[in-house]
Amino acid sequence: MKSYYRNIAIWSGLAILIGLGAGVLDALFGRVLIGVTDFRLQHFNNLISFLPLIGVLIVFLYHRFGKTASQGMGLVFSVGHQSDDVIPKRLIPLAMVATWLTHLFGGSAGREGVAVQIGATFANFLGDVFKVKNRHIIVMIGMAAGFGGLFQTPFAATLFALEALIAGAIYYRAIVPALIASTVAAQTSHFFGLEKFSFTITNLPALYANLIAKLLLMGAIFGLTGFAFAWLLTFAKSRLTILLPNPYVKVAACGVILSLLFTMLGHGRYSGLGTNLITAAFGGGQIFAWDFALKLLLTVLTLAIGFQGGEVTPLLAIGAALGTTLGLALGLPVTFVAALGYAAVFAAATNTFWAPILIGCEVFGYALMPYLMIVVIISYMLNFNKSIYTAQDMLQNMFEVKKKD
Repeated sequence: MKSYYRNIAIWSGLAILIGLGAGVLDALFGRVLIGVTDFRLQHFNNLISFLPLIGVLIVFLYHRFGKTASQGMGLVFSVGHQSDDVIPKRLIPLAMVATWLTHLFGGSAGREGVAVQIGATFANFLGDVFKVKNRHIIVMIGMAAGFGGLFQTPFAATLFALEALIAGAIYYRAIVPALIASTVAAQTSHFFGLEKFSFTITNLPALYANLIAKLLLMGAIFGLTGFAFAWLLTFAKSRLTILLPNPYVKVAACGVILSLLFTMLGHGRYSGLGTNLITAAFGGGQIFAWDFALKLLLTVLTLAIGFQGGEVTPLLAIGAALGTTLGLALGLPVTFVAALGYAAVFAAATNTFWAPILIGCEVFGYALMPYLMIVVIISYMLNFNKSIYTAQDMLQNMFEVKKKD
């Protein structure tokens, strides 16, 4: 028992350092990404035609310099599952640069994958410095710091790091240090100028039977949408690799198609993170009924052919856009349903439960929690254990992990 609390104290001390480092790196990554996005919006016509060439450059960078770092999130999960203990430090600059290039030239991708890789890599580096044996716990702490620093939602970041590795299980020993790391990272990135997105949902409808029935229906639609994203991403990666085994040919040929689609479909409306759709959903802008579907398909294609980034922010945008459409169809406040979709599609696509509920609460207010619980329970049930993280373990493997501690 004494050693247990000593380990918690050691991990918590390291968590402060991990949070500081991840927060600084997240701020750098996030602020450059904002600048890159603004530049793309001003010069879309001049940049989008170079998307195939930039895809070739990204593939080259990973092949030339990446080595094991080219596994990205797969490598982070491998260390988290204790089947590996090395994350090359070059993963940080590679992931950053490749994601900046993807966004600059019009690809549709997220950012959380990079933030989680930043946090995990920096944490693993400190694990090497301080010769920490429980490397999987240090990596969880780093994942929480990376996510928390970027989104500035420390509670959601903590649960995300503990849920994502093993679906259906939470590694309780890491909760305190992970929360410390995510909180420190969030405060650090905010200090260095990274802003948090938040929007308080007011005038919530009463939970009568009619509304509950609508919430159940929405949960099912959001869940199937998240499942579709995760399944299509896995399918597209596999199928395109079979059809075009040469990664340079794959990213160049499909990149040409992508650049044409981004230009013809909304003239860049579906490029980048999808924050434009989130802003429209909660700021009274125009959301089309097909926005969520086009954002979903173009994000899947961008990531499947070799461009870099994450999936979570596009998932949040997909959920918010779909929620706006459902809100209009069901006669409910559109921002209320958009907030539910924001969290529920994320839950289904990542096969996580508590993190999406908490991100909904931290972004939109804790008064939304009862509604989030109902919708996320259904969306989580209807994802058929599919996840954008193909290295995610299921609950039945949890005991194997525990035996290695």
